[in-house]
Amino acid sequence: MSADSAVKGSEPAIVAAHQAARSLLPFEDDRDLDDVGRGFLGTSDQRDITDSDGHVVWSLDAYGFLDADCPDTVHPSLWRQSALAARHGLFEVAEGIYQVRGFDLSNMTVVEGERGVLVIDPLLCVETAAAALALYRRHRGDRPVTGVLYTHSHVDHFGGVKGVVNAEEVGPDVPVIAPEGFLAHAVSENVYAGTAMARRAAYMYGAALPKGAHGQVGAGLGQTTSTGAASLLPPTVEITATGRTLTVDGIRMAFQLTPETEAPAELNIHFPGHAALCIAENATHNLHNLLTLRGAEVRDPRVWAQYLTQTVQLFGASTDVVFASHHWPTWGRERVLTFLSEQRDLYAYLHDQTLRMINQGLTPLEIAERMQLPPALERVWHTHGYYGSVSHNVKAIYQRYLGWFDGNPAHLWEHPPTEAAARYVDFMGGAEEVLRRAHGSYADGDFRWVAQVVNHVLFADPGNTEARELQADALTQLGYGSENGTWRNFYLTGALELRHGSVGTPTVTASPDVVSALSLDQLFDSLAIRVDGPAGWNTDITIRWNVPGMEPITWRLHNGVLTHVFGEGPAAVDPDLEISLPEADLRAVLLGTTPATHLADRAGIQVSGDADKLAELFAHLGEPDPNFAIVTP
Repeated sequence: MSADSAVKGSEPAIVAAHQAARSLLPFEDDRDLDDVGRGFLGTSDQRDITDSDGHVVWSLDAYGFLDADCPDTVHPSLWRQSALAARHGLFEVAEGIYQVRGFDLSNMTVVEGERGVLVIDPLLCVETAAAALALYRRHRGDRPVTGVLYTHSHVDHFGGVKGVVNAEEVGPDVPVIAPEGFLAHAVSENVYAGTAMARRAAYMYGAALPKGAHGQVGAGLGQTTSTGAASLLPPTVEITATGRTLTVDGIRMAFQLTPETEAPAELNIHFPGHAALCIAENATHNLHNLLTLRGAEVRDPRVWAQYLTQTVQLFGASTDVVFASHHWPTWGRERVLTFLSEQRDLYAYLHDQTLRMINQGLTPLEIAERMQLPPALERVWHTHGYYGSVSHNVKAIYQRYLGWFDGNPAHLWEHPPTEAAARYVDFMGGAEEVLRRAHGSYADGDFRWVAQVVNHVLFADPGNTEARELQADALTQLGYGSENGTWRNFYLTGALELRHGSVGTPTVTASPDVVSALSLDQLFDSLAIRVDGPAGWNTDITIRWNVPGMEPITWRLHNGVLTHVFGEGPAAVDPDLEISLPEADLRAVLLGTTPATHLADRAGIQVSGDADKLAELFAHLGEPDPNFAIVTP
């Protein structure tokens, strides 16, 4: 798909802002340039990584354009960050520790043991992980995988595991190690709001944007997400306490649990034999998200900062290199301590100052406008908001403590966007007058205001061609001006959809491996949120599932609510239909791979009662919309 934005350059206001940024930012500090190339051993001759059908899931050449000088259509700070993050290949971190970087959104680390290698965070998909391991073996020999370690519960850190090891190989001699609570969080993140999160993730990572100076240049934390097959092998060893030590294949490790930081289940690993610290994703070369733009639960910056202090206390005196599962390492004990301390201060400052302003009565928008980092933090590159941002992070902190309501009763019962838009446009003299004045604001370089006011015209009349074009142009300029990679992607994807229609959701929310790891509780819950409540107000259906080795499960649709209860008791009302079946068949019904109407025909399944009730209940379940509108009503 081509993008009209490709023919639109930056307006003078954006060019001037970029020139100002070049004079204010510390471009003389080029230590990152040295660090990103340190230890480079080589990269792959296979430039495209493909799946079994030949589809390209990752291209090593996609970001070659970043070797050129920064154009006016990209913030110079983001261009610098993207050029660094796009560097790909195998790199030596310390003797016996290697990273494959630039083969996915995340890094894969390989630690050499006595018999083979421990793989840490095997990327997002099977294909990129396999390619990364092949690159390592090409340079270091065909060593077997003798262990896998997941640092945390996000898919870009475990999804490629079956590209490095298979289920049959896992066992006492090949453990899969993870922090406590990993599996529950890994499989639950996309269960309930997965469709909405995936749709918004398409905006966040710019999946449909052309790669180049007028389109997607990266996401700050890494370049983008690969599009291959995600997998999952459940952990065989859980780390349940800070201070635990473990030796795998002769590799000594000391662990620090850091739950509720960047992920709900996360850990750091110190390698005393290497004076090296894997900081997972708790300290990277950017300000991270406290609330990702695709949507998630708000993270706790207070706890995050406290854990980084603990990290320094535990490992600071014995660490000569710190590396993460994104970006590049930092070498030298003094630099390591400075880096970790500045990252700690970054999250602590945002937390404390947001709370200070909350208690002065400021609202989220007001705090976001007033918040400014200390000059000492602004002067270092790794605190910049390439992925998270000061603006949306302080709003997340407000949300964590006070929720959506800013306390002003005028905001307590506002009209929905479409109804409000019609009234705004009417009060402002009609769409023609709004657009006339908006064109003037655009000429003045006030793109932020243009986007805000023209949005009302679009939601009042989504077919207004002039409004769509002006809004797309304004969003394009806001994208060109953004230092934050995910903001740029959101703005430019919005502009693309205004010009060409919905780009949909290019990625799936959950792989078969992840879905198979869901508990029955989670599966029942995932169906409950699909009930069309109003259509089921007057329906009362109860079904009991009898599964060998389990308590009976009573499923009831009543008052538009689908509930389930395990065992006997007052909530387990008498069923209209009772079904006895193996767990695998129950899962197949809940996942939709076995139609409810075919259940009675399967061997080994006993049905008593009104067999039509199951199909009647399933008829009340709707399908989520993966292509819902975002920039139009």
